[in-house]
Amino acid sequence: MTRLPHNGTDDGTEEPASGAGTSDLGESATAGESGPETSTQHGIGVPDALQRLWTPHRLTYIQGENKPTGENSDGCPFCHLLGDDRSDEESLIVARDELVFAVLNLYPYNPGHLMVLPYRHVADYTELTPGETVAVAEFTQRAMRVIRSVSAPHGFNIGLNQGPVAGAGIAAHLHQHVVPRWGGDSNFMPVIGHTRVLPQLLGDTRELLSEAWQRVE
Repeated sequence: MTRLPHNGTDDGTEEPASGAGTSDLGESATAGESGPETSTQHGIGVPDALQRLWTPHRLTYIQGENKPTGENSDGCPFCHLLGDDRSDEESLIVARDELVFAVLNLYPYNPGHLMVLPYRHVADYTELTPGETVAVAEFTQRAMRVIRSVSAPHGFNIGLNQGPVAGAGIAAHLHQHVVPRWGGDSNFMPVIGHTRVLPQLLGDTRELLSEAWQRVE
């Protein structure tokens, strides 16, 4: 069975991060030596032995683009997914129901990190209708079963961030996070390096989960 790759270890211990404490420049690399990244560049400062993992795609998130702030759904990226001409594959929508849908997070914490949302543009959990409340809960349960079937996570983080002060990146449209967790996934890279390594493209993750959604009840 094809499974979602992850960076945790099955026994709960931490997996050494690639490059931690070492350098591709070799053990003799020092601040005074030139490496592959600096040998042909000038005026960039003193070379060092650090490796860089560039993530320019996160700049949009950091700058706060496309984040609605009020009741108007015109600038909501989630509503935009539902209103444009892109396919579910392009929009990373994993599954749809009558009142809710599931979509992959563009900035995932772990492989398979998805969100369950109502179609209606509402911000607060108390604004959901009884039917939407049930639909969000049932879709969340199904998401857990689907992710377990393809990647056997050791646990989950599931929750709603209500308001920017609580950590909601897009507070104007309610969304419930479903994050698979493995022992050792909080290792050197995210804790010290502030870098989350994701070994699978989002499109491949979406295809894997969408196929499993059809066979897992």
